[in-house]
Amino acid sequence: MTELSILQHYWWLLIGILGSALVFLLFVQGGQSMLCGRLTDTERNLMVNSLGRKWEFTFTTLVTFGGAFFASFPLFYSTSFGGAYWLWMLILLSFILQAVSYEFRRKQGNLYGTRAYDFFLMFNGLFGCVLLGVAVAGMFFGAEFTVVKGNILDAASPVISRWAPTRGLEAIASWRNLLLGVAVFFLGRTQAAMYFINNIGGQPELTARMRRATLVNGIIFAVLFVGFLLVLFTTDGVRYDAATGSFVSVPNMYFSHMLAWWPMGLVFVLGVVAVLYAVFRTGLDANWRCGIWWSGIGAFVVVLVLFALAGYQGAAYYPSTLDMQSSLSIENSSSSLFTLRVMSWVSIIIPFVLAYIFAVWRKMNSTQLTQQELDKESHSY
Repeated sequence: MTELSILQHYWWLLIGILGSALVFLLFVQGGQSMLCGRLTDTERNLMVNSLGRKWEFTFTTLVTFGGAFFASFPLFYSTSFGGAYWLWMLILLSFILQAVSYEFRRKQGNLYGTRAYDFFLMFNGLFGCVLLGVAVAGMFFGAEFTVVKGNILDAASPVISRWAPTRGLEAIASWRNLLLGVAVFFLGRTQAAMYFINNIGGQPELTARMRRATLVNGIIFAVLFVGFLLVLFTTDGVRYDAATGSFVSVPNMYFSHMLAWWPMGLVFVLGVVAVLYAVFRTGLDANWRCGIWWSGIGAFVVVLVLFALAGYQGAAYYPSTLDMQSSLSIENSSSSLFTLRVMSWVSIIIPFVLAYIFAVWRKMNSTQLTQQELDKESHSY
């Protein structure tokens, strides 16, 4: 492999790590979607403040994920973010509402009251998860775009990537994309229930309901995720053929890649088992509070393997359904060797950032959140 190829694979790995971390942190959105229903004001405030201490991690990881894509694979960024306009604008809107809600929910004199901001949080909890899942599903099932790099010389319209007139709405309407999006939503709710069990104390009724919620949402997620895998493994993929210099359609490509790279398949299965173990033990063991970590680690490695399937072994990580030769792979959409090389030196700071996040998280969660502790806080969400 050349240095450029090594750096392309390295940056795809980093993007996979960021994407996997983002899916784990979507328990914040999953928890926000659970703010409706049979809850007392005390329970609702405890849930909001439990999530409020973590929401910035999700937001920052999402921004970093997008920034890493922009810097390392700019053609994807310009194609997807610039073309699937309505998809990404709805995602952005939902996260803006989240930030505003945590800032103003219990501010004195707010005009809308806490219930309006709770609705905004639930909006982000639903649409944030589903639409991000839809966006990721497009990396497997493709999108309606064409890429003509020569258009950059067209003074009248120097646009490299051109999208379908629906500007991303067709991606939201695709049942295959929605299958993954809804699965991500229920995964977020499952992990949120386990997080509340781990983080909130002194509320036995809420804890009991969260254990039931873990089982119900976890089983729904498992059914949807198995359905997604069946669709994925029976779908034709697009792969770059170095011999002909073009993209070709490959029947059952993702399944054959998983079998060919069996250690990756083993890690994938172990990740799924960890999630299922967390779901059933949390739901059935009244004294166990560690499910969020088992499920979080399991979900992290499963998503990381899916990113590897999407981008490695010559796969097109963003197939075009309008023109196969416009498909994007890590080879034809990356930044220059110089840019990737410089950014790789910058990426050395990532372990230090992760260590800081771990330290802050551990400090925040050193004790369970209770109403008594919340009453002592000078700031609450």
